[in-house]
Amino acid sequence: MPDPKFTKPWHGIPREEIDWHPTINEDACIGCGTCVTGCSRLVYRFDYGKNKAVVADPLNCLVGCTTCSNTCPAHAISFPPLEYVADLLSKAETHHHVEDELVERKEQLFWREEIPDEEKVKHLIVDSIEKISDKNMIITLRPKSEADCTCQFTPGQYMALRIPGKDWTARAYSIGSAPRKDGSFEVDLRRVEGGRFTTWAFEEMKAGDELVGIGPMGGFWLRSAPGTPLLFVGRGTGFAPIKAMIEQQMEFNPSRNMMLYWGVTDTSDFFRLEKLQEWKQKNPDMKIVLTARTLSDGFQPPEGILFRQGTVYDALASEPAVLTHWDIYVAGPTKTVRSVLDVLRNKGVPEKNIYTDSFGG
Repeated sequence: MPDPKFTKPWHGIPREEIDWHPTINEDACIGCGTCVTGCSRLVYRFDYGKNKAVVADPLNCLVGCTTCSNTCPAHAISFPPLEYVADLLSKAETHHHVEDELVERKEQLFWREEIPDEEKVKHLIVDSIEKISDKNMIITLRPKSEADCTCQFTPGQYMALRIPGKDWTARAYSIGSAPRKDGSFEVDLRRVEGGRFTTWAFEEMKAGDELVGIGPMGGFWLRSAPGTPLLFVGRGTGFAPIKAMIEQQMEFNPSRNMMLYWGVTDTSDFFRLEKLQEWKQKNPDMKIVLTARTLSDGFQPPEGILFRQGTVYDALASEPAVLTHWDIYVAGPTKTVRSVLDVLRNKGVPEKNIYTDSFGG
């Protein structure tokens, strides 16, 4: 029988609704018993007559755990793909349940050494709001005081944003612009269905509102040698950190050998296309490819910029250039990043040349 202490809801989802448990290939199982004795949740029992392990209580299995499969000497144990768990975690209600538990258990989970340095806590004012569509907006944040200035950071980094007065944890958003002397910066927001922060942003936020930022943070930044050609691949608001990187290159090294692939769901999701035109004027040899699954009426790509209907990874798969000596920066939802990585591997791009920044969705 499943043990109630192991079968309680997982981040708010009833355990019986989650199809996560091991499957044993009986022909491959050698009966060593490693999985049976190694699982503290008693998922397994041992058939002494057949000398085989048996999955007896699958609901006892910890969602996402694959330890028994990793340690099976005969490779006889399999699980659903980890993308299944990633899909569960990408749901707004799952994130909200985790967030609520962090708030409820603050006294138990609080780690004092992790309090951010005072210099990383920024008080920010919403300077402007630009709605691109019902699902996309760009906000510009400025420092409340000189001490709050985000004048120096590395393009590609992110800021964790929190709304004062809300019992919500901070949300991480890439900074969508290169450093500015006045300390202001852009953040690109895409509305998450049922998401607390973005629902507030799209329905209630107004210019003059205050946010608290922690950062800048993150290790997704341009680290290539000056002469190395660069390929940037972005999906949706994953374009934000890439936009910041390219802005900086256009300021300091505009003639650099660069390519950009940017994909969205619908052409109405594109934003800042005038920036792409500016880049093309500064660097006429820069190849820019836009992709979208669907087209809104009247869409025309800017002059000199290519458009392909479909996914960004399918378009990249048909790129004729040999990319083995390029450094490649990829940002976007986890599924897209995985698909782009598959394309790059098929093209023979070394892993050491690829840098990624992925998020749920």
